[in-house]
Amino acid sequence: MPFEPMAALPVKVIVLLVVSLAPISNKVAVLATPLPIAQSAALVGLWGLTFVAVFVYAAPVVLADDPADTRRRYLVPGLAVLVVAAMTAYDLVRLERTPTTFVEGVRLRIMQPNLQQDDKFRYSQKQQVMSRYIALSDRASGPQSTGVGDITHLIWPESAFPFFLTREADALAQIAALLPDGVVLITGGVRAPETVPTEAITRAYNSVYVIDHDGSVLSFYDKVHLVPFGEYLPFQDFLESLGLMQLTKVHGGFIPGDRRRTLDVPHAPKMLPLVCYEVIFPGEAVPRGERGGWILNLTNDGWFGASPGPYQHFQQARLRAIEEGLPLVRAANTGISAVLDPLGRVVGSLPLGTEGVLDSTLPRPVPPTPYARVGDAPAGLMAGMALILLMRWRRRASPTKTA
Repeated sequence: MPFEPMAALPVKVIVLLVVSLAPISNKVAVLATPLPIAQSAALVGLWGLTFVAVFVYAAPVVLADDPADTRRRYLVPGLAVLVVAAMTAYDLVRLERTPTTFVEGVRLRIMQPNLQQDDKFRYSQKQQVMSRYIALSDRASGPQSTGVGDITHLIWPESAFPFFLTREADALAQIAALLPDGVVLITGGVRAPETVPTEAITRAYNSVYVIDHDGSVLSFYDKVHLVPFGEYLPFQDFLESLGLMQLTKVHGGFIPGDRRRTLDVPHAPKMLPLVCYEVIFPGEAVPRGERGGWILNLTNDGWFGASPGPYQHFQQARLRAIEEGLPLVRAANTGISAVLDPLGRVVGSLPLGTEGVLDSTLPRPVPPTPYARVGDAPAGLMAGMALILLMRWRRRASPTKTA
């Protein structure tokens, strides 16, 4: 049985430890964060970028092989350099040849209230929350601004209210008084199941509402992919009987929606709503046959405070825009709120931990990307080819049996 040179073993062990101990998410972030490299997600998606990241970071290990085999020592690292160079070239060309264009007649305003979690979920703060939303939403954005009169669509973040919106007539009346004719509100909100109004509500949906200027609900979407331990508990009844409760403290947990789908929005293209972390799942975010014209991500990252969490969530959402070739509009309670074009370029944004409004036009989508058409097939093909090459290499490296 052949043995590797003893001098090579410590080097290999050290390199492998460095590669394995560095979080995979950090490796992928190096490829997914800079726009001149992240565009490759339009070809192979997140899992393809993950494969490339592991390959590139592991390639230097081969340099610890037997120095006598010079060709094999430098072939793999050289190939890794070529892969990164090819990705960069493709991405620079894509960015250069795809300018940002906008949908005519659509003027968005994202309201970022920067509410503390205790206020956001306390019913006694109902009027203070509404007053803050109304005042902030109607804030003038310039010397000639008329507040909400400048826009066509007003957007509020996830779970905006410490109450059930459709059961609070005065809150709907305040919204109607705020919105001029022709302006639509898109907001997050906890939605009660269809029950008798006098019945106690024990469970609810985490939803997105489209509300007309007169306060009427035009449509809604219920979050499908709920957060374990945040919005529900596995074995909910059993764990509740032990005194455990999920982060949102809703008895029985939230109810999942039936399916992911687009919503019709007056005066705008069809919208694909994604609530909070629904946007982080590649291949699942956009349902087949219901691509829509833009992605709306309503979220509340206030749970994470001033930590890397909101920044990571923002980068994950941006990658979905690049993968699918769809613009992304993101409204976050504490930030980061932003409008991105279908190549992930930031049109406008509000920083973490601030209150304010962001006015923007809506970018146009690009034609469906290769990833949008075939999904994770390229990533699976790369993994399969790597497995075949590894098996062939192991077979050649095995000692020949002799009689």
